Amino acid sequence: MWTIQDAKNKFSSVVDAALAGTPQEVTRRGKPAVVVMSASEYHHLLAEAQRSRGSFIEHLLAFPGEDIEGAQVEPRSVEF
Repeated sequence: MWTIQDAKNKFSSVVDAALAGTPQEVTRRGKPAVVVMSASEYHHLLAEAQRSRGSFIEHLLAFPGEDIEGAQVEPRSVEF
């Protein structure tokens, strides 16, 4: 894990380690901020996430609409 200052000072080392297959975590003020990883690993993760995600239509069809009772709303009286 790198502090942001160390990562800036040794950016080539951060990139080399990420290209070697080890994602590099960078912190800001002691809290995790970013992860530097190789572009190929990023694209692999992105493709995997897109494959495992269903379509929006599948999401809508899976909605349990029949099991949920609608709210009983009555209009209120408004005087002008």
